[in-house]
Amino acid sequence: MNTEERGPWFLSVIYVGGLIFGFGLAISGMARPEVVLDFLQFEDFGLLFVMGGAALVTGITFAVATRSLKRAPLTGDAYRRRLKGFDRNVIIGGTIFGGGWGVSGICPGAAYASVGIGNYPILWAIAGMFLGAYAQGYWRTARTSTSADAAATDN
Repeated sequence: MNTEERGPWFLSVIYVGGLIFGFGLAISGMARPEVVLDFLQFEDFGLLFVMGGAALVTGITFAVATRSLKRAPLTGDAYRRRLKGFDRNVIIGGTIFGGGWGVSGICPGAAYASVGIGNYPILWAIAGMFLGAYAQGYWRTARTSTSADAAATDN
């Protein structure tokens, strides 16, 4: 379903949600890498309250919405579980993500909020995220085409 079929308010609601998320990160201090690094070094546990609050609101919303609504409000799609297999790509990707988070002290969502509060040196970390995503896409495409070539040769 493309955005034209979703209704005129779809993108507006997405942007408002992103703004609320960004303000929440900035107000809670999670857009400051030093706060996140303090959490990762077991010196400040404020991040647990931020993540716990977000998980609580999300859990309640999904529990209520899936019981009281037949379709998702923004997309109009039926509610259903989407399962992703737990394979080595999940483990490798999670390890790389966690390493980057530990080194930079910031995750992608908080990085954008950090720019919003004037932390412009974080743009280097954002550039690294884009470079890593591009490298992974390039590697996956090369690996897929190599596999396809090998399969074609075998036939």
